[in-house]
Amino acid sequence: MKKVELISKVAEEAKVPRAAAERAINAFAKIVTEALTAKEKVSLPGFGTFMVAKRAQRKGRNPRTGKEIMIPEVYVPKFKVGKNLKEAVKAIK
Repeated sequence: MKKVELISKVAEEAKVPRAAAERAINAFAKIVTEALTAKEKVSLPGFGTFMVAKRAQRKGRNPRTGKEIMIPEVYVPKFKVGKNLKEAVKAIK
């Protein structure tokens, strides 16, 4: 599902105009992004939790030359699936 389709579905489900649904989705994305850049968690009970994890520095290899390189540590966004969402997806046949 693309963003345009998501906006239409949210507008239909919430019975609001598409413009309002788009503003809500954009606001949600902005708020989650701001929270994660501040290393905060965003938890939606039953759905899941957005969080930031630190990936440690590690050794790697340049695939072209085979030379060993050090990959620097980095913060990455993560999503832990909530119970309700996990069970809904598990029930797919």
